[in-house]
Amino acid sequence: MLTFKLRTFGITRELLGSKEAMLEVDGNTVADLRRTLSEKYPGLRGLNSLYIAVNNDYASEDQVLNTSDEIALIPPVSGG
Repeated sequence: MLTFKLRTFGITRELLGSKEAMLEVDGNTVADLRRTLSEKYPGLRGLNSLYIAVNNDYASEDQVLNTSDEIALIPPVSGG
């Protein structure tokens, strides 16, 4: 198990309950992180998109994570 520090924005902040959260993940890829998020915070499943950024770049599902990475959850944005 690895522990990652997450920064949250918009609706993800509401769903996780704070602007930063620590999450233990069984694995080390973005896909593993996304799976654990979905299990621990089922409300995230209702989002029509959720981007994960690692060190200020959008991450692919197979990207390997390090515990020192800056990870941000980017929810869908609405505007007009």
